[in-house]
Amino acid sequence: MKIIQVTDKQTKKLFHQIPHQIYKNDPNWSCPLQGMVEDIFTPAKNPSFKNGEACRWIVTRDAGQVLGRIGAFINRKKAFTYEQPTGGCGFFECVNDFEAARMLFDTARDWLKECGMEAMDGPINFGENYMNWGLLVDGFMHQGFGMPYNPPYYQELFLKYGFEVYFEQYSYHLDYSKPFPERFWKIAGWVAQKPGYSFEHFSFDNVEKYINDFCFIYDEAWRFHEHFQPLDKDEIRDFIKSSKAILDPEMVWFAYHEGEPIALFVMIPDINQILKRLDGKLNFINILKFLYYKKTKVMTRTRILIMGVSPKYQKSGIESAIFWHQDKLMKHKPQYTEVELSWAGDFNPKIIALYKSVGGVHVKTHYTMRYLFDRTKPFKRAPIIGLEE
Repeated sequence: MKIIQVTDKQTKKLFHQIPHQIYKNDPNWSCPLQGMVEDIFTPAKNPSFKNGEACRWIVTRDAGQVLGRIGAFINRKKAFTYEQPTGGCGFFECVNDFEAARMLFDTARDWLKECGMEAMDGPINFGENYMNWGLLVDGFMHQGFGMPYNPPYYQELFLKYGFEVYFEQYSYHLDYSKPFPERFWKIAGWVAQKPGYSFEHFSFDNVEKYINDFCFIYDEAWRFHEHFQPLDKDEIRDFIKSSKAILDPEMVWFAYHEGEPIALFVMIPDINQILKRLDGKLNFINILKFLYYKKTKVMTRTRILIMGVSPKYQKSGIESAIFWHQDKLMKHKPQYTEVELSWAGDFNPKIIALYKSVGGVHVKTHYTMRYLFDRTKPFKRAPIIGLEE
């Protein structure tokens, strides 16, 4: 076996080929668009390159058959906020062969070492954590758009190499055909109509305002979390630009108190229900197919990407009020019958409690794993937030 760095058209083709081998008989897999994956590794398309770098490889048999792939990356703004400088690996796909997996992990580790890192998290994204983040270990069913899917044996490959669980990620499903719990609904309606509070959904006509509000709320909500870094507005601009075809403005909410932005809510239609039919390519024919399937409402699921509330309003019931407003709009979109609330880290009991309060059922678990290069160093899991409150 040999490792080959992905640098040209042929190696990029092989990089995208291996998932089709892994999942060829798996009905739950939705092939991501190759263009979206390529954008992550393209400096001109991914704002993360402003503060970082990335590299990727494939592993092949001597005869040329591709066995696996991996990417490694560093966000230098975040890497040095940990006890040990920490990079990441991701976009891992591999046949059930530990030696092939070991070569991929070793290659990512060595590259990160050369860049001054002392640990690597994986599998993660070269960008924000609401996309391509975590290893699926329970709930091998359809995944919401952007949520990773993988075979069960990947867990053993990561553990055997020496990765340990840094934190667990829980996804909840909400059946929209069932009413919300009555107590939740009473509180939600009361808060939603309190004087001084206002709610509005996103509009492409005023995109810069909402980008500013998004970043303000995000920075306030996560400011006291360990390893916090202010959100890069270019990251949000990039997400909006790349997702314009799938974003539904009525599923993106902002809450205000006396005009000050205090909470945000982002939900998207689950385009994995369309991507399953496109084989990862967005050529002319598949663009027509995409538009057709979108118009004929084959998407019946949505995924909540992110919720955030400024700390001083986190006990005000504002999250409930957002659900109250969103539910009224969803009554006009009866094709959507299921919501994936993802993901809640085991370090964040507040969001877990919220998801349960609306009737969410825990159906999927992903792991974010960490590998310390110094194998004698004690491992520490991610600390639970909010214990002091």
